This record gives sequence, structure tokens and C-alpha cells, in this order.
Amino acid sequence: MKNEAALKDLVKEKYAAIAEQTIEQNLSSCCGAGGCSTEVYNIMSDDYTTMQGYNADADLGLGCGLPTQFAKIKAGDTVVDLGSGAGNDCFVARAQTGETGKVIGIDFTPAMIEKAKANAAKLGFSNIQFREGDIENMPLAANVADVVVSNCVLNLVPNKDGVFKEIYRVLKPGGHFSISDVVLVGKLPEALQKDAEMYAGCVSGAIQKEVYMELIHHNGFEQITIQKEKAIVIPDDILVNYLNEQALADFKNGQTGIFSITVFARKPIVENFCTPGGGCC
Repeated sequence: MKNEAALKDLVKEKYAAIAEQTIEQNLSSCCGAGGCSTEVYNIMSDDYTTMQGYNADADLGLGCGLPTQFAKIKAGDTVVDLGSGAGNDCFVARAQTGETGKVIGIDFTPAMIEKAKANAAKLGFSNIQFREGDIENMPLAANVADVVVSNCVLNLVPNKDGVFKEIYRVLKPGGHFSISDVVLVGKLPEALQKDAEMYAGCVSGAIQKEVYMELIHHNGFEQITIQKEKAIVIPDDILVNYLNEQALADFKNGQTGIFSITVFARKPIVENFCTPGGGCC
């Protein structure tokens, strides 16, 4: 696997191309990455079309859950969407937070920011912003967000611990997040772990479910809850690009599982743990 900088460049390049793909292409692949399937149409993404605020132009089919459905967004809230893409979750969040609230989308792919801003301009919304930036170093002040959402993005980030630290920083005391992401149970075959294309496709960038949950706990969050969990089945016509016949059979008959989870957690109103660099450790 490449180093962190190289992986970020890979994801940025890939998602710039994905911004120009159709939703049909993205839904039949792994988070829009290559290896489109002819066996399965909707590999990871859930259906947004019945949600208030849904905008078809902003739906690239790149998610693995419906975090805004579970995010407990209230009127007047400030909501931050990490890896906002073409703006799909931002527009759904805006329908929930209303005109008195504020929605900020952060994405480090310029083509996605341009697409999201164009979609917002067509809708005439004045309380949605899209900012180009890295979610490991968000272009936001501390304690500004009531709610953070994200859909199938943290698995693309090498430094997941750094992202959770940033989420903690930007949330107001008592604020919370709802994040959909891809996690693993058991070890992926080596070919899937090492392949850069599958990294951009959300699979080999995923970490073990128990490690993911521990990162959330380690960073001081409370009320940690899995709101939804579903198995992700990568179809054979994608897997054969990475695994020979025997390796494919072993993978399918083994104990490894790829799952989408939607996780809720809250930042304490009063901090009760020692933050890194806080001088108390």
C-alpha cells in the first residue's frame, strides 16, 4: 500500500473523474471506483429518493448508508458534511435544519466542490456552503457544529484517528455525529488489501469494525451506538479482477465480512477525558 500522501492523491484523482460519471456507473461499482459490475446494480448505496430535500443532480450514488436519516438534525442546527461530494447529504440536511440553520460541506476534490456549488446555485439556497479542504484538518473553527454527518468517506482516509479528533474539535459540547462507513470483520485477501483501485473503491481502505469503534471511544465520544448495519457483497465479476479461482472460493467461504455501519456518538457537554496535547496526560 502506498504512503498517505500518495493515497490522498489517488483518491483526489479518482473522485475528480467520478464527479463526471453517471449515477448508474457509480451504483454498479465500489463507491464509484472501477470494475463496474454486470451482476449487481446497487452494491453499496442506499436509496435517498424518498427523503425530503433529495436532489437527483447531487446524487452520485457514492454512499454506503443514509446518515442524514439517523442524524437527529433539528431546525436551526449547524450541520457539517465530511466528503460532501456533489452535495446530496447537504441538501437533505438543509431540509431538516431549515432556513434558520446552516450546512457546510467539506471536500478536498475541486471538481466535487464545483459540482456542489452549481447544484446549490440552481436551488437558490443561501445557507449552504461548500469548502475545499482536508477533513483531517478542517477549514472550521472549534465548537461550531451541532451535527456532523459523513457517508462512506472515512474509509478513504489513511489517518482515521486524525479525522475523529477533528470531528471532536469542531463539534459543540453536546453535539453529535452520524456517520456511515465501510468496516471489516476478518482479514481481506492480500490482493484486495494492496490494490490501489480497491482502496479508492472504499474496500481495502476499510479497517476492522472493532478498531473503528475503539477509535471513536478513544477520542472521548460517548453514547456510541450502531444505528444500522448491513453486509456489503462484492460481486464475483469485480472480485475476479483481484483473486484467482481458489482465492475467490476461499474468500467467499471464509469468515471475512465487509459491512456498512451507521454510527452515532456524542461529544460530552463537559469534557471528562484527557485530550492529546492538553497537558494532563
